[in-house]
Amino acid sequence: MIAPSPWVVCHLPLVPAGGRVLDLACGHGRHARLFATAGYAVVAVDRDFAAISGLRGVPGVTAMQFDLEGGDWPLAGERFAGVVVTNYLWRPRLADVCALLESGGILIYETFMVGNEAYGKPANPQYLLRPGELRAVAKAGGLREIAFAEGYCNSPKPALRQAICAVRE
Repeated sequence: MIAPSPWVVCHLPLVPAGGRVLDLACGHGRHARLFATAGYAVVAVDRDFAAISGLRGVPGVTAMQFDLEGGDWPLAGERFAGVVVTNYLWRPRLADVCALLESGGILIYETFMVGNEAYGKPANPQYLLRPGELRAVAKAGGLREIAFAEGYCNSPKPALRQAICAVRE
């Protein structure tokens, strides 16, 4: 299994202790496991049943299969102390993702940005953030930025990435 993102590890302590955390588009659940080990109740969501099936039975993790890009938003009305999203972008739901945070809740988001096509996939502009895009999303969602980064990184593989940590006050 791939190690947790250093961005997520760095900002995990900002998520209010004892709160529920959503790992959105969780894949095999590297971050769900990280938060569960740190004592959080985690809801891990992905559309790929095979990927999340390995999370069933992991203490502190509730694995749910949802198509996040379908018609109805399956998480409407839910609130979380933390929302973690890595390596995933579906612009039509970015405002919904911000709305999932309760007061004091932390958004930790990291994914690929324009220019990543030089390093491999994803290369489709539909799945690549524009410069400063996560900043604009957080601000439009009523969140206050805590940390922001964008540009080249070499781990776990060379890529152009963008990341934000923001709080709902």
